[in-house]
Order: sequence, then structure tokens, then C-alpha cells
Amino acid sequence: MEPALTLARRLWQAIEPIHAMVYFHPAPTEAGAAIGLKGFWMGYFAGRFSPLGSIGPRPAMAMAYGFAPWMVERALPDAWRLASPEAVLSARLSATVTALGDTLPPGSAAAVDELGELLRTAATACRCDGRPLAAGWLAVEPGDHPLARLWVATAVLREHRADGHVIAAVGAGLRGLDAGITHVATGAMPRATLQKSRGWTDAEWEEGVRRLQAQGLLDRDGRLTRSGGALRKQIEDVTDRLAAAPIERLGQTGVERAIELAVPLSRHLVDTGIFPVPNPIGAPRP
Repeated sequence: MEPALTLARRLWQAIEPIHAMVYFHPAPTEAGAAIGLKGFWMGYFAGRFSPLGSIGPRPAMAMAYGFAPWMVERALPDAWRLASPEAVLSARLSATVTALGDTLPPGSAAAVDELGELLRTAATACRCDGRPLAAGWLAVEPGDHPLARLWVATAVLREHRADGHVIAAVGAGLRGLDAGITHVATGAMPRATLQKSRGWTDAEWEEGVRRLQAQGLLDRDGRLTRSGGALRKQIEDVTDRLAAAPIERLGQTGVERAIELAVPLSRHLVDTGIFPVPNPIGAPRP
């Protein structure tokens, strides 16, 4: 059997565009505006954290580890004075069905049904110890619509992985900004793509670079040193290991089938420009 950590990364790459396209399609932002939310980023943070209730900025900052704190503070708790978490969650799910219905290729209904059931089975294996976002999405009842069922399953699995990634990066001694800088240094995305979307100023970024250089993780040109490369590999390996439980639940045959179903859908979203590559997430075209 292929190692679970390798399968975990392949599954994430296969399904991430299906999940994260909602951050690039206009429907979720428009749905948020219709219930009173102001702008893309308020909709982003409110929508992503809505399963956790009226969460304040401090715990949200802890989970939105790679973002500059001011971005979270500007959105929360103000969002909850404009719309309840329940209303935000309902709007997000409805808009997701619209977005996926508009953008997935024609004739994909059977693949959506089968993939959704596989991913829901995988999601039931998620251990949520220390993973609040995954726990929140695992408690969401998506209803009967196949696209909603598929998307919520992708949300559970990607937030389970994302929470684990934060655990791995914090365990390696990195701050949120440090994690972003070292991710850029791997070549996964341009600096401008990540820095702008995560809200860090040039001064903060350069200070972070100097701090990582002093630790021997970056060289004078901002590239990963041997130690820096080893640290990033450690973080990614731990992230994969912490994401192994859903893989073990499906088994290699189930995971391979999920990947087989998801890849054409995700490639369609990339190739039609709905999900951009490169992107701030660092997800490739599968």
C-alpha cells in the first residue's frame, strides 16, 4: 500500500480546487453582501468561521495563523452584528451550490455523487483533537443537495489538514508570518501573491526575513538554506501524517477512486480560470 502520508497529499491536491473555488467565485461574496456583510474579507472570515458561532478576533487569529492580525480584527466580531453565524453559514452553503453548479463541467453529476460519499466517509475518520475548524465543519449538516454534501466534506478534510498544518508549523517554532515567508521560499508561489492576500506590510515581511536569516533558515538572498529546507520538509511530512486518518478509513482503493473522480473536476476549475494557479494557498493544478 502507498504510504498514507503520500496519499494524503495527493488527495488534498485533488480536492482543494473544489473546496477553495468559493474564495474566487463571486457567488459567496454576493451572498454575504445580501445578508449585510461588507466586502470580500468580512465574508471570507465570517464564512470560514461560521460553524464556530460568534467567535471573536483572538481565537480566530489563532486559527487564521498565516494572516496579519489586523485583517481578522477588521472582520470579526463586526460581522456578527450584521448577520448571525447561522445566517452566514446558510448563505455560504447556498452560494457554494450556485458556484459549483455554475462551474463544474456538464455531465459531472454521477462523479459528484460518488465523490461526495467517499469524502463524507473519509471525513468521519477525522480526529479533531486540537483542530477546532475541522470540528466545527464536521458538525455542519449539509442537507440533501449533492453539491452541498460534496463541498462540506471537502471543507472538513481541508480544515482538518489546515489545522494540522498549523500544529506542525507551530511545533517547528514558526510564527504565522514565518510560515508564509518560508512557504514562498520553497517556490510554491510568488511573494506578492501571498503577502498581499495575507495582509503583511513590506516592513513586516522584511523583518521576518531578517529574523529567519538570523536563525539560519534563509540565506542572504531569501532562499531556504539546507536547514530551512529540512524544516519545511519536516512541516509538510508532519502535516501529511496528521492527515492520515481519513486516508486509512478509505484505504488505498477508496482514496485512489476519490482522486480519480476529483482530478477532472479540479482540473476543469483550474483550466477555466475559476481556481487560479499560482494561488495564496499553494495548491497546484492536480
